[in-house]
Amino acid sequence: MILKYDVIVVGAGHAGCEAACAAANMGARTLLVTMDMNKIAQMSCNPAIGGIAKGQIVREIDALGGQMGLVTDATSIQFRMLNVGKGPAVWSPRAQCDRGKFIWKWREVLDHTPNLDIWQDQACELLTEQQDGKNVTATGIRTIWGAEIKARCVIVTAGTFLNGLLHIGRKMIAGGRIAEPTVTDFTESITRHGIRSARMKTGTPVRIDKRTVDFSLLEEQPGETHTYQFSYAPTATQKSLPQLPCWTVNTNERVHEILRSGLKDSPLYNGQIQSIGPRYCPSIETKLVTFPDREQHPLFLEPEGVDTNEMYLNGFSSSLPMDVQLEALKQMPAFRNVKIYRPGYAIEYDFFDPTQLKHTLESKKIDGLFLAGQVNGTTGYEEAAGQGLVAGVNAALKCDGTETFIMHRDESYIGVLIDDLVTKGVDEPYRMFTSRAEYRILLRQDDADRRLTERSYQLGLAKKDRYEWWMQKKKTIEEIEQFCKSFPIKPKVINPALEQLGTTPLQYGVKLEDLIARPQLNFQNLATAIPQLKNLLEQSENRKEEIAEAAEIRIKYKGYIEREKVVAEKMHRLENIRIKGHFNYNELQSLSTEARQKLIAIDPETLAQASRIPGVSPSDINVLLVLMGR
Repeated sequence: MILKYDVIVVGAGHAGCEAACAAANMGARTLLVTMDMNKIAQMSCNPAIGGIAKGQIVREIDALGGQMGLVTDATSIQFRMLNVGKGPAVWSPRAQCDRGKFIWKWREVLDHTPNLDIWQDQACELLTEQQDGKNVTATGIRTIWGAEIKARCVIVTAGTFLNGLLHIGRKMIAGGRIAEPTVTDFTESITRHGIRSARMKTGTPVRIDKRTVDFSLLEEQPGETHTYQFSYAPTATQKSLPQLPCWTVNTNERVHEILRSGLKDSPLYNGQIQSIGPRYCPSIETKLVTFPDREQHPLFLEPEGVDTNEMYLNGFSSSLPMDVQLEALKQMPAFRNVKIYRPGYAIEYDFFDPTQLKHTLESKKIDGLFLAGQVNGTTGYEEAAGQGLVAGVNAALKCDGTETFIMHRDESYIGVLIDDLVTKGVDEPYRMFTSRAEYRILLRQDDADRRLTERSYQLGLAKKDRYEWWMQKKKTIEEIEQFCKSFPIKPKVINPALEQLGTTPLQYGVKLEDLIARPQLNFQNLATAIPQLKNLLEQSENRKEEIAEAAEIRIKYKGYIEREKVVAEKMHRLENIRIKGHFNYNELQSLSTEARQKLIAIDPETLAQASRIPGVSPSDINVLLVLMGR
């Protein structure tokens, strides 16, 4: 049987779902191939979306017209805004979700997306052809059941399934996820064309039966009561599920003794696992080895859903033998009678060197092949989904023969993520942090729609209702900014309120925006003293808290925002200098040896990308600038 499409997406994790929806919504006839239609967008590890920098990525996906934010809002059982004690550049939304309902909400989205079909099967071979000595071109896939599916573009989002190998103690079983088969041969059908692959490792914690937990010995961690949600869309689902607490507990020295006794059988330390694991999400045994003097480590017990007794023990990722895991748990008083659904485990899997990709996530070696998600060496649902959306958009654009879609580092965290991957590569699972973004004041979670929605609408991804809502929101924010810029404040009117708020009284009249710039003052406390401001803020009937927050941040941090824009604009000058194909780097003896080697390996598109390659110095960039001038 032969099927024909514009775009094939292999794998229905978070990258695959966003890729398939993006390509289909752009008008491409799209097929999503998955091994199990009942596990679409399965949250393999923690059933939570967002977090530090990851929440910004989800907001960006939503602003572009993607689905992750909408699905998260519809299935959220706890929402928190992280880092609110710091500046808004690092505020990060995070939501705990109902794992089962998250899957079925995604399935509903896919089932109602025009131009999108689903095929339940397993890909075993990438089909390619080569004509007249030109680049190899991807033409489709072959499945284990013999289906041959042709397409103009293939997007591989296979997660941890490529030659996946599961570890619990000394026991090893082939699998892409617990109780799910591994995918063999597919990696080899890609690497035979010169694409480099390697191995990575990740893991997940034990799952606990909440009926066997003594919650009186845990510390409750409630969610926000604020009306936060991920999606900017006016039609975003309000929280309809019960909002559940999480719980915290600490390990102790007896727990550590039990865990240390099992290290001889740990796959991480007995030689079974050779690949590199995630630095920023280490297993509990790695914590013990890395921090031997620590007497305790924090753990977070989190619900898996509203209708299940299953709970997730965040911080207790492990591949130790199952009896060691269980015995260690019982050394914590809250878990002395604990029962588990299954132990934690580790998994090794194949990934491909992302420096062999363009910024569109298309392969430099195989025309029409796009890679997204963990197959590029990243970790996390959000990083995967952001890549998937970019790959889906670019695959659809390639089918039309139109322009490409590339985001810059001052435009989005997704742009930072992809540029880091294709420019620097990875030697461990890549995780996004706010510290990776040099323009994070411009990349705040509150203004992703300002940065991206209009551009997405021009592409055809964001739909009219989302665009019109943004334009209305933009108008309202500008009205608030203009009001604050022009509204006069007299000392005798405001000083009693300022003294009550503990801030310095005015000596002379100022504009309202000057007051808002003070650290102690904000819209909420000033509105009680300025009726005109209160009336203006309440005029927005839909999402008024979100709009007021966005306007206040823009006014309060105006100087910092403008200064960072100037820096970003200077870098754009280098982004506009294209150097790909202009040089034979081997012949440029004025460059350092390391710079020549790195430039040959990466083959950067622009001078700005070249400047971000490790090993390429500012003096090397100056040499290239001079040569470009000639």
